[in-house]
Amino acid sequence: PLPDMHMMVARPEQWVKPMAVAGANQYTFHLEATDNPGALIKDIRENGMKVGLAIKPGTTVEHLAPWANQIDMALVMTVEPGFGGQKFMEDMMPKVQWLRTQFPSLDIEVDGGVGPDTIHKCAEAGANMIVSGSAIMKSADPRSVINLLRN
Repeated sequence: PLPDMHMMVARPEQWVKPMAVAGANQYTFHLEATDNPGALIKDIRENGMKVGLAIKPGTTVEHLAPWANQIDMALVMTVEPGFGGQKFMEDMMPKVQWLRTQFPSLDIEVDGGVGPDTIHKCAEAGANMIVSGSAIMKSADPRSVINLLRN
């Protein structure tokens, strides 16, 4: 099976079935990319996948809250989506803290600018899942960076 599919697309509804057929076990979409999150959540579940819901830096966490009990994972973007190597936005950590306080059993992921110098801020805020791209891929020793992040 494929891991989480983080769909940074304009119409996430059209990709649910193809990702399920491809073997995805979780489908994460951006709240800002759909007019009907409830229907999309239902469709993802009906296609046998877990549901992840992402919000961009400019979206308040309160916009995600109504859906929190219907999803498996909330993704707080800590950069503007689109390209790697951006600087971690520490001012997104209150969103993570709020989600952890309000929804203690929810998986909370952060994505963007996470590396050895920033991962502790994510963990302290309550994130239990991270995405790290450039910090690993641009390292001279990716394996050691992965081990450092895991620990």
